[in-house]
Amino acid sequence: MDTVAFHTLGCKVNQTETAALQNLFESVGYRTVPFSAPADVYIINTCTVTHLGDRKSRQIIRRARRINADAVIVVTGCYAQVSADDVMAIPEVDIVVGTHAREKLPELVLEAKETGRFSSVKPIDEKTGFESLPAAQTGSRTRAFLKIQEGCRQYCSYCIVPYARGPLHSRHLDDALAEAQRLAESGFRELVLTGVHLGSYGVDLPGNIALSDLISRISPLQGIERIRISSIEPTEITPDLVETIMQHKKVCRHLHIPLQSGDDQILRRMNRKYDSGEFLYLMHWLRAQIPEIALTTDIMVGFPGETEEHFANSVRLIEKIGFSRLHIFKYSPRKGTPAAKFPDQVPPSIKEERARHLAQLGDELAASYRERFFGKTVGVLFEEKAGRGKLAGLTEHYIRVAVKAPESLLGELIQVEITANGKNELAGEII
Repeated sequence: MDTVAFHTLGCKVNQTETAALQNLFESVGYRTVPFSAPADVYIINTCTVTHLGDRKSRQIIRRARRINADAVIVVTGCYAQVSADDVMAIPEVDIVVGTHAREKLPELVLEAKETGRFSSVKPIDEKTGFESLPAAQTGSRTRAFLKIQEGCRQYCSYCIVPYARGPLHSRHLDDALAEAQRLAESGFRELVLTGVHLGSYGVDLPGNIALSDLISRISPLQGIERIRISSIEPTEITPDLVETIMQHKKVCRHLHIPLQSGDDQILRRMNRKYDSGEFLYLMHWLRAQIPEIALTTDIMVGFPGETEEHFANSVRLIEKIGFSRLHIFKYSPRKGTPAAKFPDQVPPSIKEERARHLAQLGDELAASYRERFFGKTVGVLFEEKAGRGKLAGLTEHYIRVAVKAPESLLGELIQVEITANGKNELAGEII
């Protein structure tokens, strides 16, 4: 039996797609092995959001060739889509495939074995619909990522994603429901709805379908105890969506809403569709509607032209909102985006200093948010062993909790009383 190994860089969408590719290869007879093991085929699903992502992709490609000099090495994902020639120029690479038309990868691998290296990257404007890949059948039966949307039309000035992922495409409602049902029957307890531009789900479908409609249809499914919404743009949080979250207890009280900058001038240069005042109002409104909601965000430092005053405005807004977690990015110029040509590029040392400042602030805000759960009872979906007879998992607010518990509780949603606020996690006792 031929073996295949996978490595994923980047976002949850990439993770979801890798799981789908794994199932695709297993369905035609391959056996999956760890990436560190010798394999007949290595598939690297790449990211190109930053230069660091590109560099990591190249390092992983070369590592695969060192493990097995005779393997077929496949590079797919966003880096492959936007820089196909650069990837094909890496001597270790055998096949380059972009972000669509990947359902024929097993056939392409056979072709490469017979004919040698080639690129099969199709122009992104040739993409005509949602990419049909099977979902994962293997791995943990705790949490599954259900991809329901792909593509982006935002065109933020710093972002390469629209060029890598193409126009908006939504998974048909019935297909998404059928997949959710199958995942429930397979034993998954939590579904994470993912997409490149998740809040735009349904805009290309007939019948005025929206994200809230899909959530309402998934919620009654037996076996699914949690529905989590992944990253969603602030401009796409509607009263209807919030009302849906409030109506369905299975929907996690957690939203990840990218801010990117707290300065209005920088937001305009980024081509974001809101200002700091509108964002702040939205956060206050969400907390008024759902007082216990966890709000996490993406924040970028070192965007071209960002002065100390601009950065200070971001810090003040972050403190005022009180996010429960910060995901910090250092701006990285991406060829083909408008911002790459902007003047006043910020030196790397200043980006590092600002990132460190925000990391410390993020730790303080996260610890403060965790503190409010001391003495309270929360549901924890146990996902992994944590050593010393403990299991760990997440609350609906996306907080990790470690508890002394038997392995038989892995995959179970258990009520836990929080007894301590540790470093980056809570501790508790099963009730």
